[in-house]
Amino acid sequence: MLSPLPAAKWNFSTAAHLLNRAGFGGTPAEIEALENMGLDGAVAHLVDYEKIVDDTPNPSWAKPDPERMQKFQELRELRQKMRSATEQERQNLRQKTQDLFRDEQRDQRLHLIELRAWWLQRMAKGPRPLQEKLTLFWHGHFATSFQKVRDAYLMWLQNETFRRLASGSWREMLVAVTRDPATLLWLDQTQSRKEHPNENYAREVMELFALGEGHYTEKDIAEAARAFTGLVYARFRQQSDYRPFIHDEGVKTFLSRTGTLTWRDVLDQIVAQPQCARFITAKLWRFFASENPSEELVTALAAIFRRADCHFKPVLRAIFRSEEFYADSVVRSQVKSPVQWLVGTVRMLQRDLPPAPVCANFLANLGQDLFAPPNVKGWDGGLAWITTNNLLARYNQAEMLVYGKNQLQLNSGNKMM
Repeated sequence: MLSPLPAAKWNFSTAAHLLNRAGFGGTPAEIEALENMGLDGAVAHLVDYEKIVDDTPNPSWAKPDPERMQKFQELRELRQKMRSATEQERQNLRQKTQDLFRDEQRDQRLHLIELRAWWLQRMAKGPRPLQEKLTLFWHGHFATSFQKVRDAYLMWLQNETFRRLASGSWREMLVAVTRDPATLLWLDQTQSRKEHPNENYAREVMELFALGEGHYTEKDIAEAARAFTGLVYARFRQQSDYRPFIHDEGVKTFLSRTGTLTWRDVLDQIVAQPQCARFITAKLWRFFASENPSEELVTALAAIFRRADCHFKPVLRAIFRSEEFYADSVVRSQVKSPVQWLVGTVRMLQRDLPPAPVCANFLANLGQDLFAPPNVKGWDGGLAWITTNNLLARYNQAEMLVYGKNQLQLNSGNKMM
């Protein structure tokens, strides 16, 4: 069992640690307000965030776009016309096609810049710090990149799914992610058919998302891939779809369960594995507390998780109330990701975030482009964030945040005067 933090150890320093890890840090006044709530009150304030109104507006374009779908239809018609066109007509049609692609790519790039700024603003100024911190956790866990999805609306939609289910049911999260359009595109599930099941998502949902290596077989991957057939992305409606006529209805055996299993059956069987609780709660501890949790600690977290029918809120509450979370080996031991560093710095300095392009450059230089993780494993994190170049970039960019521009530029300006 986790040991509750004694009341005598709750003070300004432990309150600062809680706000730093369950959010993105804050000002002395914010920390003092949290301290005055007491440990239980402070944890409840952060964990029960749904009680706090968040009326942040969505980006104006964050909805299905019928005009964009008309463009795709127009592209399809142009390609069809090319088959019977003369050479001169083909040149004209190619030019129209290129113009449509260029306009679409420009719009998507602009939307992506706005999406990154919108989320950073929620992290820096929003009323629910833990919800945004969890959304960042899930973005790294179910790493999905705009570079392949190429639709800012779908990236926003996935981000909202992470936010909506952030501290809820693990089963509901896996179901939602499995049907998420960006995930279907990113992991090639939309190409899967009963004649040729694609194994990408079936493999990653076990290896990276829910069980970890060594807790399934290649046969389990093949059988799960068969069960996942039928799930596709309906491009013209910008939403997921299930098409039973391409689903493999045959008998399958997956993680010792046999039957005409569907994709939901596969997810239920994954969640039912004791290893699933150990895997995801250990990852939560590593994100919020420290690397390498002990076997006893993971066992305790997994037990809380399973007693709560695989809901995350009781686990989070237990973590943030535990003496282990406030241990000397945990406090000030975490290397912040670039996003956490940037958001935490502007919160501590009580400054506004720099303009969206500047934030994008900051994070790109530091190695964490939001909505563009390096691969399906996401960012390695921890000490991997700190290289000679990255550390120097953090120093320089911290200087820019404090002074508003690079100190070298200030010095140069002084010499010229």
